[in-house]
Amino acid sequence: MINATLRHALLKRFPQPYVDALLECYQEQKRNLMLGNLRPNEVDGGRFAEAAFRLLEHYAGFPVTPLGRPLDTEKLSDRLRTIPSGRGSPDSVRLHIPRALRVVYDIRNSRDAAHLADGIDPNLQDSTLVSAVLDWILAEFVRISAGMKPDEAFSLVKSIMTRRIPAVEDFTGFLKTLRPSLGPGDRVLLLLYHCADNGAPESKISDWMKPSQRGNLKRTLKQLEHDKDLIVSVNGSFRITRRGIQEVERKKIIEIE
Repeated sequence: MINATLRHALLKRFPQPYVDALLECYQEQKRNLMLGNLRPNEVDGGRFAEAAFRLLEHYAGFPVTPLGRPLDTEKLSDRLRTIPSGRGSPDSVRLHIPRALRVVYDIRNSRDAAHLADGIDPNLQDSTLVSAVLDWILAEFVRISAGMKPDEAFSLVKSIMTRRIPAVEDFTGFLKTLRPSLGPGDRVLLLLYHCADNGAPESKISDWMKPSQRGNLKRTLKQLEHDKDLIVSVNGSFRITRRGIQEVERKKIIEIE
């Protein structure tokens, strides 16, 4: 689930139903890319584009197309482009975001994640492009909503991805696992699954573990990282890998015991 900070920034300017639709598609696209579900990745990119076009309608003062109703994105892009500069709509709204969305939309509608005639599978290529474009678009919406500098908005987008799962409860930054029978390895995986892209340093993980599981934590982390490839240490912070995510979901340990 998206951290509330980013959602709050968008709600300063945009209506809640369209913000939530945008963020839901963004999060699902990121998850699918991480797990290698590349066709759903591109479909979610297209759904993100549909929500984003509605945010552009709202920003420009146009009637907003209700969710579930088809969009004439070419007509809307033409209308946005003809807004005189200096009329309260920045170039991002008038030009840059619509053009970026057009790329995402066309990949979803035209490429169909199919094999090209020369035998090259475009799935990973297309999905990686979609993911990067969505990062930039979301950062632009945050920037124009909250009055942030571009780098600040982009840093916020890249840093606030978290999961909310029943078996982990967050007490103002202290994570409590709600599955008493978990062994140390599975408990670490569950915690890092919750942390998602944020990850966590060893000191934090130690604080969140059962006292009886803290003594051998270094060995547990080493096994998970080097023997099983379920986690990785990057710049002093541990993060779960795609293999680790699959392991958590295979064991179904995200529910309260």
